[in-house]
Amino acid sequence: MPRSTTSGPSQRMLRVGEQVRHALSETLQRGEIIDPLIENAVVSVSEVRMSPDLKIATAFVSPLGVKNTDAVVEALNKHAKFVRGRVSGALRQMKYMPEFRFRLDTSFDNFARINDLLKSPEVARDLDNDKDEDEDEK
Repeated sequence: MPRSTTSGPSQRMLRVGEQVRHALSETLQRGEIIDPLIENAVVSVSEVRMSPDLKIATAFVSPLGVKNTDAVVEALNKHAKFVRGRVSGALRQMKYMPEFRFRLDTSFDNFARINDLLKSPEVARDLDNDKDEDEDEK
């Protein structure tokens, strides 16, 4: 029976993505990439999503300590082949070394926006109305 393509990543994709994330984080910590934008930033790798054939690794990164985060992500993409070579030692069990693509991780911004919305007076008022209605029904 064929698997549905909308069911999300497979266990294998998740496991390999986590292995790649660890290897990538170690490589970035060692500071082997010679680029002033990357050297002056602490780059956090929050997630790596693998393509179904495990040939493309999309790394979601958060550059810390810099104002222009897009420039850091652009520099990482420019050095993607170098990073691929440096990570290959830690991932030698893989049949194909994945091609790296770096994307800015905006999930923290989304969490902050949702948190601000939940703390807004309008939402608090609506939540209080729901509590009052629940108490009236009892």
